[in-house]
Amino acid sequence: MQQIKTYLEEIATISEADWAFFTSKLERRVIEKKDVFLKQNAIENHISFIESGVVRLYIPKENPEKEITFGFSFTNQFVSAYDSFLTQTPSAYELQALTSTTLLSMSYSDLQDVYKTTQIGNLIGRLTAERLFLIKSKREQHLLNLTAEERYLKLFKERPELLKIIPLKYISSYIGVTPQALSRIRKRI
Repeated sequence: MQQIKTYLEEIATISEADWAFFTSKLERRVIEKKDVFLKQNAIENHISFIESGVVRLYIPKENPEKEITFGFSFTNQFVSAYDSFLTQTPSAYELQALTSTTLLSMSYSDLQDVYKTTQIGNLIGRLTAERLFLIKSKREQHLLNLTAEERYLKLFKERPELLKIIPLKYISSYIGVTPQALSRIRKRI
């Protein structure tokens, strides 16, 4: 619980009463490596803070080689099929643990209670949503403005540990190239 408290205290000061109410709504979940914990067409009912692990966001295809990985979330970040969570409609994508992953999860209805009951809930919700938006916006800008090689180098520079944890086929999909093209990029570098 200390990790999420540290994360949230970077955003705002939280009273003991608000913290006690907030933590009473959290559920610890352990997801095994490679488990898909949100399936396509299911409604996302949780927003989760990653205590440890790596999660992949992807669009499944009949041929697993054609899956489209469009995001990763790491320790000390929030993860959710956030559009599905907000609208309470079926998700167009899936969430998969790439490593054994421990989550602190809150249901949609519990989050609404936090918003109504605590003084800090709305501020935390808004600022967390803003951070998720900025991550998404940055990714879109990279896809539009950088070459595949530049995207790979930026990823390597910003998160070098990623290359040790995440299979190259997911990294190639994430930067928008085939595994063969990624192999050529890596040889050039």
